[in-house]
Amino acid sequence: MAITASMVAELRAKTDAPMMECKKALTEADGDLAKAEELLRVKLGTKAGKAASRVTAEGVVTSFVEGTTGAMIEVNCETDFVTKNDNFLALANAAAKLVAQHNPASLEALGALPYSQDGFGPTLEDVRKGLIGKIGENMSFRRFKQYSGGSKLASYLHGTRIGVLVEFDGEETPAKDTAMHIAAMKPVALTSADVPADLIERERSVATAKADEANKELMAAGKPAQSAEIVTKRIEGAVQKYLKEVSLFNQPFVKNDKQTVEQMLKAAGTSVKGFTLYVVGEGIEKKVDDFAAEVAAQVAAAKGA
Repeated sequence: MAITASMVAELRAKTDAPMMECKKALTEADGDLAKAEELLRVKLGTKAGKAASRVTAEGVVTSFVEGTTGAMIEVNCETDFVTKNDNFLALANAAAKLVAQHNPASLEALGALPYSQDGFGPTLEDVRKGLIGKIGENMSFRRFKQYSGGSKLASYLHGTRIGVLVEFDGEETPAKDTAMHIAAMKPVALTSADVPADLIERERSVATAKADEANKELMAAGKPAQSAEIVTKRIEGAVQKYLKEVSLFNQPFVKNDKQTVEQMLKAAGTSVKGFTLYVVGEGIEKKVDDFAAEVAAQVAAAKGA
């Protein structure tokens, strides 16, 4: 059976073994991927660790806009070095275009879309797996957002790590200014009413804990604690302050803090209907390598051998 580059790349993506070892194993297994993987495990032992299990906390945000259809996607990798790789960037840009054009229902559906690159294919997922083997680093599609509701779209990329897509009606310049503002100030919703309930409850818990601590300090100093009514007012005041700080329309506009974003848009005759903000790696726990522990583990393993 002929051993193709795609087969070698897929085996490398699964095992993280060197390319030549993958080819030898596939040849010995007559193209049987599962058997070749087993051969590598036996031959290379722990060296054949899975690249696909490694944390992908670096990456890029890319966007694609064509008329009133557009999309933004976050594509992750393991190191900042790979974010400058032309093959990786081509994959990310292609994925954004595919999301815009096909509006897949899930990451799995996105991966199943037809796409070929660098000799890999015929699907986007096949190309992803192939590039993992070629580059030697795990990479993954993390999240995406597609717009095709008939409104205009404005995108803003701050380098490759922060991306914003704004859905609007009206003039383009204030919409682009709003996208830049979002990248800088990172609101979580359009209005106070749109802020997710879990974020509000978290802020209320913080405010409650602060109020309790303040009362403890007063009593420790021999002063009377604040009444329940005053404490409640303080907590709700803190929550309302938070809601104004994280809702786009209430934020002071970065180019003119004498007016809010809502006031700026109204004066420009433009309305923003929605936005998506992606920051690369946001919420992903990065792996911190402990070199000393790694050396100690290797020494212990050598002694036990």
